[in-house]
Amino acid sequence: MFSYKFIVRSDKNDDLRLRITNNRASTQFSMGLRMTQSELDAALSGMSGNIRLEKMLASWTSQIKDLMLELSDRKEADMEVKEIRTILLERLLGIVPKKSETEDASKGNFTAYFQNFIDGKENKGTKGVYKHTLDKIRSFDPDVDMKRFEDIDLKWLTDFEAFCAKTASKNARNIHLRNIRAVFNNAIDYEITTAYPFRRFKIRPEETRKRSLSVEELRRFINMEVEEYQQFYKDMFLLSFCLIGCNAVDMYGLSEITSSNRIEYTRAKTHRKYSIKVEPEALEIINKYRGKSKLLCIADRWSDHRNFVHQLNKALKNMGQLERVGRGGKKIRTAAFPELSSYWCRHTWATIAYNCCGVSEDIIAQALGHASSHTTTSIYINRSVKLVDEANRKVIDYVFNKR
Repeated sequence: MFSYKFIVRSDKNDDLRLRITNNRASTQFSMGLRMTQSELDAALSGMSGNIRLEKMLASWTSQIKDLMLELSDRKEADMEVKEIRTILLERLLGIVPKKSETEDASKGNFTAYFQNFIDGKENKGTKGVYKHTLDKIRSFDPDVDMKRFEDIDLKWLTDFEAFCAKTASKNARNIHLRNIRAVFNNAIDYEITTAYPFRRFKIRPEETRKRSLSVEELRRFINMEVEEYQQFYKDMFLLSFCLIGCNAVDMYGLSEITSSNRIEYTRAKTHRKYSIKVEPEALEIINKYRGKSKLLCIADRWSDHRNFVHQLNKALKNMGQLERVGRGGKKIRTAAFPELSSYWCRHTWATIAYNCCGVSEDIIAQALGHASSHTTTSIYINRSVKLVDEANRKVIDYVFNKR
């Protein structure tokens, strides 16, 4: 009769594996989970406090023992370990191995594949977004770690959305749904599953609220008196606008102005390359806040761009009328634009370019780094940055010089 043991492979990123031994031959496969040996020992003894993990291990153990009895009753106790492995892969994880398949048993198991998908991401922020979705999934469905892709059906998605609706906005929960869809698409690409519940489940976005300032509002922002500490953040917003909505994260990493008077960078979010002419209005702000290690002093003040973005958005939302009341001079603020954030720069630039300056949608799309709508012909077009430079000059003149 074969024996079995759950083990943790520290040489494989603390991968939980099932080792099977029979007739002096052994094999093992991944269970699609990661944990330390102490966590495994505690879960097996029922002392971990992780009810979901303990329940999962108990279920697996029960099914393994059932197979032992079946083989004994059928007098097949001498079955080769490879055959036993094949049976257990299907029963425990829902996997039917192909002849050429490796020992990666995360295939077929939904959350195991989801975790591997996360591990394959390089960007720390992207990992965090998908990790948040996986945590939300486990909060909704305590048994999800034992489910296959086929178990994530239309009803499951509908119930999951209803669960998220209790605490999240429509667009916020759509992020979770899009993340799940991305994992399904990846699994289909690699022929892990053919299941695809999104054929009938549609992700319907909520209309996005306003994210741009009108020309009048932007001019009011430019002329608005702010507190001394807020001036830096106000200037960073205006610099971003003059650089066609350069994202705050990318502004943090700017290194230099080229000899041709341009800033060139790869946008962190989309990995698209940008080349933007530095107009005099932008250069004036840059010279005011020159940095030591990078182009701007942002990197000198903050070791992480996230802290900069947080403080920038916080300051933008607080700018407005300030009164001091009482003996202590308590500050009472009336925010001029309480929803304002650094991301509004891109929307504001695009809106003014189109509505006020007559810039075409194609040039605006090129300026913002969007893919061309003409997917076939764009390959053969040398899209000159001169048109984008001219558009940016028009926008800056219209806003700052009222031309």
